[in-house]
Amino acid sequence: MTLVSWCSRVRSFEFRYFFLLCVVVVLPAFAQESKPQATVGFTLDFPQSIPDHYGFTVSAVGRAEYNSTGKLTPESEPADPFHLEFTLSPTTRDKIFDLAAKSKYFQGKVDSGKRNLANTGAKVLTYDDGQRSTHAEYNYSPIPAVQELTAVFQNMSTTLEFGRRLDYYHHYQKLALEEELKRMEEMVRSRSLDEVQAVSPILQQIVADQSVINVSRARAQRLLAGSAALGSK
Repeated sequence: MTLVSWCSRVRSFEFRYFFLLCVVVVLPAFAQESKPQATVGFTLDFPQSIPDHYGFTVSAVGRAEYNSTGKLTPESEPADPFHLEFTLSPTTRDKIFDLAAKSKYFQGKVDSGKRNLANTGAKVLTYDDGQRSTHAEYNYSPIPAVQELTAVFQNMSTTLEFGRRLDYYHHYQKLALEEELKRMEEMVRSRSLDEVQAVSPILQQIVADQSVINVSRARAQRLLAGSAALGSK
């Protein structure tokens, strides 16, 4: 065998090895990335409430989008639409998709059908994974998993609306921060808020701002510390 032919065989072997490596490793990874991510969505429309409309879209990898409209406070003028993209904690992400599965992905009857119940807003849950797409409208559901899932989304909305107001007050009305942060701490203690880490940017700004009174900065620091501890679990 000549040196030239031997080198040619080596190169041919290297090429075949590289090709097989692509088939075994690269292509499955590409297919995984191109596969549609499952999403769970939730919207609530409740005129005269604050916010009067909001909605979430949550992906299976934990990416989340939130949109809301309505006033900041009962006394304020209507505000601009609010949009936020954030990453869910693994605990909340898994909980949302587990509850969606327990709810049979919102197939079948979800609403109680009772007309004598108080109106708590028009709610819609959706699920889409590229193969299955479901949609359920309800005011009140007797299904425990749907009730729990509704509470998760409502608690997250409350958290994000706190962040929205804190950002406004920090820019235009710093003395109002104290009452807002105090209420936020109380709701954290009563487990009425979820995903506090999603509003950590504004909490960090308040902590770093020496023109904010110390007691408010201390509250913001405690909220940050608590959200970091929850996120590490």
